[in-house]
Amino acid sequence: MKWIPRLLALFIVLPAIELALLLQFHRLTGFWPTVALILGTGLLGSYLARREGMGAWKRLQQRLGSAELPGTELVDGVIILIAGALLVTPGLLTDLFGFAGLLPPTRAFIRRTVMRRLQKRGAWQVQGFPMGMDFGAPNRGDTSEGWQGAPRPTPGHARE
Repeated sequence: MKWIPRLLALFIVLPAIELALLLQFHRLTGFWPTVALILGTGLLGSYLARREGMGAWKRLQQRLGSAELPGTELVDGVIILIAGALLVTPGLLTDLFGFAGLLPPTRAFIRRTVMRRLQKRGAWQVQGFPMGMDFGAPNRGDTSEGWQGAPRPTPGHARE
């Protein structure tokens, strides 16, 4: 039941704050600048999310092509996806967090913070994750329960 206050904050408190911020912005600048801000951040956010998402996709493919674990690239992809959704949502606060998720330096900070929190909670425990952190399903001793830290050989392919 710990998630109920978070849902209340997400669906009630955050929109109320966003509305108050937009109304203040409208009061200071007027109707058309407010509309331009909403449309402009949505369009710019869509463009940046696509650009950053394609970059993360290319890095993911390169990492997979070199038979390495793409942990950083996967986390970046999720951050970019969430940031893009925040940017197409009207509001100043969501735009701020959305742009933070799309800029590489702040995205790296967010990634490190998220990974530390997940590691502390013990939610992700696969050995060999970049940056010395663990990522993936819990290691329970058999391959049906999760990834074991080394690639499994595919039938018909020799392992190098």
